[in-house]
Formats: sequence, structure tokens, C-alpha cells
Amino acid sequence: MTTDDRQTALEIRSAEQEKAIEELSGQIAEQWKVIERLQHKLNALTERFLELEEQSAGEIPVTKPPHW
Repeated sequence: MTTDDRQTALEIRSAEQEKAIEELSGQIAEQWKVIERLQHKLNALTERFLELEEQSAGEIPVTKPPHW
């Protein structure tokens, strides 16, 4: 393998790695958007659950279990 062949092979490898890095960066950006949307939905659901729990908490009487 000559020096020119080695240089060409290294340039090809570098170009392929650069392309792979760009693709991975794009995927990470898309996944981050999905994570942010899911986090927003989770926060909204958590707030709604807590509100519903507070509303229904007063309706259930506290009694001793029958085995006491």
C-alpha cells in the first residue's frame, strides 16, 4: 500500500466518520425533542393526578380496619 493509497483510505474513513457523527447528532436532537415533550406531558399528568387526589381525599372516611 502506497502513501497515496493510505492517505486516500484515511480521507475516506474520516469522511465516513464525519457523516456518522452528523447523523448521530441529528438523532440525538430529535430524541431530545421527544424527551422534552414527554417530560411536559408527564408533568401535566402528575399535576392533574395530584389535583384529583386532593379532590377525592376528603370524601373517604378514615376508619379502623375490621381486625383492630
